[in-house]
Amino acid sequence: MQQTIDIRVTPKVAGEPMLLKADLSNRLGVDANAIKHITVVRRSIDARQRQVMVNLSLKVYVDEIPANVSLVRPIDYRELSGSEQAIVVGAGPAGLFAALRLIELGIKPIVLERGKDVDSRRKDMAAIAREGVVDPDSNYCFGEGGAGAYSDGKLYTRSKKRGSVDKILHILAQHGASEDILVDAHPHIGTDKLPEVIKAMRETIIRCGGEVRFSTKVTDLLVQDGVVKGVATADGASFTGPVILATGHSARDVYRMLHSRGVAMEPKGLAIGVRLEHPQQLIDRLRYHSKEGRGKYLPAAEYTMLTRVDDRAVYSFCMCPGGFIIPAASEDGQLVVNGMSPSNRGTRWANSGMVVEILPEDVPVVDDGDETLKMMHFQEMIEKAFWEEAGRTQNAPAQRMVDFVNSRQSADLPQTSYAPGIHSSRIDRLLPKGIARRLQQGFKDFDKKNKGFLTNEAVLIGAETRTSSPLRIPRDPETLGHVKLRGLFPCGEGAGYAGGIVSAAIDGDRAADAVAAYLGVVKEA
Repeated sequence: MQQTIDIRVTPKVAGEPMLLKADLSNRLGVDANAIKHITVVRRSIDARQRQVMVNLSLKVYVDEIPANVSLVRPIDYRELSGSEQAIVVGAGPAGLFAALRLIELGIKPIVLERGKDVDSRRKDMAAIAREGVVDPDSNYCFGEGGAGAYSDGKLYTRSKKRGSVDKILHILAQHGASEDILVDAHPHIGTDKLPEVIKAMRETIIRCGGEVRFSTKVTDLLVQDGVVKGVATADGASFTGPVILATGHSARDVYRMLHSRGVAMEPKGLAIGVRLEHPQQLIDRLRYHSKEGRGKYLPAAEYTMLTRVDDRAVYSFCMCPGGFIIPAASEDGQLVVNGMSPSNRGTRWANSGMVVEILPEDVPVVDDGDETLKMMHFQEMIEKAFWEEAGRTQNAPAQRMVDFVNSRQSADLPQTSYAPGIHSSRIDRLLPKGIARRLQQGFKDFDKKNKGFLTNEAVLIGAETRTSSPLRIPRDPETLGHVKLRGLFPCGEGAGYAGGIVSAAIDGDRAADAVAAYLGVVKEA
């Protein structure tokens, strides 16, 4: 007999199978020995009160052993037999999920990725940390898996109106992600596990008859009579078919190419600030209301911060418990930082982007006097300022948190997870005044709600500029195609329609449906 039950228990009960079984025995009025299996369907932590509790939704099997305990609902990806094909530019979440959906629909995807495969990228990323050398086509932003492949693998999203979050999570689990992502309220794969999932997705695409080409940089669109017929690449090759553009939020050369071709684009709001790094133990104590921290049964604590200062949002972004900070520049002349966590979230540091909302009206037109690219130019200006201050290296400017709030130089700095190293600098002066001032006040506001959060044990490392795309490529809300160029389907973070792995994947999935409609292919369920 199977019974479904929702319970609220202490972390110890949730973490000890025998205690959980005893608790369920009392609740259900059955002998503990009669409980043959327990499947956790949903799990969340409630740390709002001093006594932290765990909410569980369970399937309990009494006097019955289930034949299949897996929660995964796999998709049957079959070998392609049709003649239609589509070009997918970019092998990040939007591009990979677009390719998988095209296969479902019987359309051959040709995935063109400027960077290297997910394993080969590792050497190039290591070179950034060790030597300060940035390969413009293979780094934390570019290569198989996109920016998400080596940036933590957080899967929580609020973008639930645009498509099925559940479907995306099940596809990830089908390709090797832990089934915990189907259970946890804030699912997370981990930067150490996600590359294997990405490789498995690539293998599915190729096994079914699709193509994935690395080191294949798209440099132009093939346009005829206002219709996109395909793309041209840096090596002189061309590929024909409708184009799903899934290039990510850092492909500035693509934005410039589109702009030079007169493709409609518009500046979009973004957020800019720093990475803030605390000792994880301090965050555990604050969030779990305990001097002992998280103890044996709780995971590394997370936080979400939000306030408004001078009519602009100040908030935490991409919080990485038990993680580390990484150099995320995508070409020479930039100093950009990001954060990630391994699957066990086991380092002694917690970091988060701490950013200020910037709207297009906040940024004047500079350089070439063009309104379209001004937000991108603003990002570049800040990244270059930090790089120049760092002596044109990846040794990042840093400032203790209280020193930043009080606008003073830090006499020394704490140990950090950031491999290229940090040096004391006046980040309060490096950042534009409006951003620095709002962050200073925002940190005071956060400390009022989480006493002890504002501390000189924490350090700011800059700059965090790649929170989202600096522009949007407008598309028809019905067809998802570009508003002027037929055959072009901008999607994901790079087109300004997503903000993370899952939302980008959803948008890629939808773009594939739009291509099927464009080609007149019957859409499957």
